Amino acid sequence: MHLTADNLAARRGEDLIFVNISFHLAAGAALVLTGKNGSGKSTLLRVVAGLLRQEKGAVIFHGEESPGGRHPGEVSHYLGHRNAMKNELTVAENLDFWRTFLGNTGSAALSVEDATDAVGLSGITHLPFGYLSAGQQRRIAFA
Repeated sequence: MHLTADNLAARRGEDLIFVNISFHLAAGAALVLTGKNGSGKSTLLRVVAGLLRQEKGAVIFHGEESPGGRHPGEVSHYLGHRNAMKNELTVAENLDFWRTFLGNTGSAALSVEDATDAVGLSGITHLPFGYLSAGQQRRIAFA
């Protein structure tokens, strides 16, 4: 799968945050995004993930199964500054909630055990999320 962003522009309120942003990422490639606070980094990520509508331009994910492209929201996940987990629930309860919420398909079809194993934290699913270190919490959020 690869990602193409073509001539993107986005607004926040009445202000254009960025214009004419284009890039292409092949499978396994990464984009490093840097800039000052308020420069539009998170806005660009939200546009690419399909969470915000761009002012102009297009974002398309291409893959073998859909050469014509797919909407970003179908194939992307956005993990912001917070982990979107409840501290009082166990790791298993949190992950099971998100698995059900996401429809138990695609990457959400993994079992809780397989997801925690994938981030190197198997065996702690019985613990309350709030008991984990900040690094462990972040890894569970990725799971």
